[in-house]
Amino acid sequence: MITQSPSTGLTFLRRVLGLDAAVTAVNGLAYVAAGELIGKVLGPDATTLRWPGVFLMIYGAAVAFLAAHPRPAGVVTVVTVNGVWAVGSIVAIPAGLLNLTALGVAWTLAQAAVVAVFAVLQVAGLRRVN
Repeated sequence: MITQSPSTGLTFLRRVLGLDAAVTAVNGLAYVAAGELIGKVLGPDATTLRWPGVFLMIYGAAVAFLAAHPRPAGVVTVVTVNGVWAVGSIVAIPAGLLNLTALGVAWTLAQAAVVAVFAVLQVAGLRRVN
């Protein structure tokens, strides 16, 4: 059995947090800057995309802040928010909350999967550190 030092686990966790932060912030920026165009393709109007976009930029910055720390705290909160986002995205589809096109449904499922993978990797990183 190969064992890893906590510092290796910490490096892994910080990298996953950093990637999560970057993907999240870029996604949010796209929703804010190109909401009208994205809305035409995915379904929701620009206003519906703008507020989640603002949230995603702020959240991405917060996750980047955590990733930059030598011993990031608050990772459980990040995992929880990611889990809620992934589940909420999936629930929003059949609920018809976003007026999604077929491509919008595919995008929503894909981004929910990516966010869920980040959460799983963050849990794995926490386990490696502890």
